[in-house]
Amino acid sequence: MTNTSNSFLRLVKIMDELREKCPWDKKQTIQTLRHLTIEETYELADAITDEDWTGIKEELGDLMLHILFYSKIGTEQNKFTLDEVLNGICEKLIVRHPHIYGDVKVADEEDVKKNWEKIKLKEGKKSVLGGVPPSLPAVVKATRIQEKAKQVGFEWENKEDVWKKVEEEINELQQAIAENDQTHIEEEFGDVLFSLINYARFLQVDAEGVLERTNKKFIQRFQKMEAIANSHGKNLTEMNLDEMDAIWNEVKKQNKNL
Repeated sequence: MTNTSNSFLRLVKIMDELREKCPWDKKQTIQTLRHLTIEETYELADAITDEDWTGIKEELGDLMLHILFYSKIGTEQNKFTLDEVLNGICEKLIVRHPHIYGDVKVADEEDVKKNWEKIKLKEGKKSVLGGVPPSLPAVVKATRIQEKAKQVGFEWENKEDVWKKVEEEINELQQAIAENDQTHIEEEFGDVLFSLINYARFLQVDAEGVLERTNKKFIQRFQKMEAIANSHGKNLTEMNLDEMDAIWNEVKKQNKNL
């Protein structure tokens, strides 16, 4: 613990020095840092997707620096201090874990989640869904909405019923397509996606994570296809679909992990 404390205090000291002496760091505000923080968060997400532990370690350090940066600016603006940030999260964790720091009994993780939502409502939250950030990516947001609704009992009983809902939404989409009603098509397509994300939860699948892995797999296969075409002196724009499909299938056979 002593080594960790020393490392943390070292980073705090470096942040103080940078804010005082570095022209770039001196100019930063919470607004100018915002997009950089989002970028760092996505870089961490990419490292997690790739199970790149070296990258995860590096990106966690970058995010830690950003946390200290915001805390430093908050102190300068007389809004809050780093101590208040740290103690604030400590108090929140203690209050929201009464099964650890109190006498509440829980049977499993689902009980923990339900207690968490009840405590948040007691703290003044007007809606169970109020804690879902509006700017979350749509797939992540849909998952979080569904998870939070589950904590108050608004949930399907089994995955078979959820799949029936998926089929129902697909049928409604097909009907909208038959009617050639673009507004209705878009609405029903959104419903299909939402229901599929719900089904993914019941399969214990991270919809956002698996979709990103599929994105990366497609990119790898497509770029390999481009390379093979180039090795034959061709460009994809000069090939027909059958020719490209033949190379695509070749790539799949050669790289079963792609």
